[in-house]
Amino acid sequence: MENPCESQRVAGTSQTGPAECVEEAPSSGSARPGATQKRKRNSTSKETGKRAKVKGKSEPAPKGKKKKARKTAKWNAPRYTIQETDNDMLLLISDVDQYEVQRRTKRRARKVTKTAPRSRTKRATAPKTTVKAERKRDSPSSAGLVGVKLEEQAYGSWGLRLPAEILVRIFQVVVSRDGAVPFLCRVSRVCRLWHGAASSPVLWRSTTLGFCWTEPGKQQLLKTQVKIQNTVSWLAQNRFSQLREFALCHWKHLVNYTVQTISQFCPHLTSLKLQDCAGVTSEAFLSLASGCTQLASLNLQHSQVHVPDLISFLETYGSRIKQLLITFNSRVMALINAISKGCCPELQLLEIDNKFVRDSHQLTLCIETLQTGCPKLQVLRLLNQTWLPKVVRGATVFQSGFPQLEELCLATSSSSSVEEQVLHRLLHGSPRLRVLDLRGCYRVTPAGLATLPCKELECLYLGLYCSSNNLTLPKEGSHLLTGRWNCTLLELDLRGQAFSEEDLEIAMAKLTGGEGSSPLRSLNLEGTKVPLSALRLVITLCPQLTYLNLTSCRYLPRGLKRVYRGQEDIQLLYDRLMKSTQVDVDD
Repeated sequence: MENPCESQRVAGTSQTGPAECVEEAPSSGSARPGATQKRKRNSTSKETGKRAKVKGKSEPAPKGKKKKARKTAKWNAPRYTIQETDNDMLLLISDVDQYEVQRRTKRRARKVTKTAPRSRTKRATAPKTTVKAERKRDSPSSAGLVGVKLEEQAYGSWGLRLPAEILVRIFQVVVSRDGAVPFLCRVSRVCRLWHGAASSPVLWRSTTLGFCWTEPGKQQLLKTQVKIQNTVSWLAQNRFSQLREFALCHWKHLVNYTVQTISQFCPHLTSLKLQDCAGVTSEAFLSLASGCTQLASLNLQHSQVHVPDLISFLETYGSRIKQLLITFNSRVMALINAISKGCCPELQLLEIDNKFVRDSHQLTLCIETLQTGCPKLQVLRLLNQTWLPKVVRGATVFQSGFPQLEELCLATSSSSSVEEQVLHRLLHGSPRLRVLDLRGCYRVTPAGLATLPCKELECLYLGLYCSSNNLTLPKEGSHLLTGRWNCTLLELDLRGQAFSEEDLEIAMAKLTGGEGSSPLRSLNLEGTKVPLSALRLVITLCPQLTYLNLTSCRYLPRGLKRVYRGQEDIQLLYDRLMKSTQVDVDD
């Protein structure tokens, strides 16, 4: 009688194996049950091993053999040396062949072809090339693509080979022009090298954060609030270790939290700007006092600040503040009085501006008290203010003044009632004055300006930027200004003034004082009665002139009434004027 196992082998079925033979063995009654189960387990393990081989899976390595260690890429030392100073950087690059990258790729290709195993299969015959395929291969476009690929292999990784120090310097140029945010946030997503360069704390020394999480007018959700807090905390801990100047713009919520976080992690902060922000209370000022001991500049313009808390902060820590910028309203008068009493003795810059909305309250400022409280003031700006000088009874009219004052700005977009007497009270002890901005002060005359003790004035602005129909303006005296500061004057603004033609011609002739050329660089004559003869004198006597405004000048021909920027543009104007004079002489 045939064995069933042998009959199945003869049939040639590939699915049968030793396991099936073992299963049919008990039918003869010669095998024990325990041995049958043991053989069954061994047969199933062998069967699974065969199936794994059929599928192409590798068997586990035997215990006696060790696994081969993976080859790690060799690290090549940089072929450059950087010598860095405070302002400059020198990059020393060693001599490297420009085709070194191509040679490396060729060597790698040769190694791969040498070590490639020989296949036992027959060589595949090359496909027959048609005429169209040969034309396509030999076309100039395909050759160009090959050249591009070779160039990408050789020079495509320049961004990864660029030294991080050079990349940081490039980023510094962009940050100084456009700001750290959002530029650094975007370039950090390019690659790891750029991410590391953008993470340098040097690039985050001056940062401005504008509120962009919610649309204007919509309520801020709790989820968004948590997201903002996490973002501010992460930036303070990971990017702001060398923060010097920080600004918040248009924040209506979480201002105190942001200021507290910055004060905790940024001890080197020197300047804080809160523009158009709301909810600034004593918590923010206390954190600044304890965490930012180097804070010297505070800008709170157009922000809702609790004035009593700010006054208490300045009374305690005002000796640190050197620059203070605020917006005037009825509540700020108490702050101005505190400053005049001497709570900020080291103050060097004081700017008080006004919103464009008309306010019924006027700024009453005692000049002599402010001079006593801020003896080191260098810049005083009272912008768009309708202010009245206040005199304290029993006080001396002229005291020490502002001996270190270099800039005085009383400009307004409308007409101002400031008179010469007030100007003399402000500047009687300021011989270092360089910038005097009196735009809108129509009551100040050239005769009064010529008697000021400022001997080295560089910028003088007397333009009128409002309607002058109902104003009484002087018609003579412009030559007193150019004759007094002809050697130092760099910028002059006479927009809208009613000086006569003869007076302006005399004034332009006195720009040099009869010695050499004038250093004047900017001249605004918009809306004046300047004649052609005076214009020729200006261009001839001022070789460094780069800005000339002749808009709405009544006594000039139509083709000349515009703004000229740059020396080339002004030189073309001069050539045109000379040609017109030659034509007039020939006629």
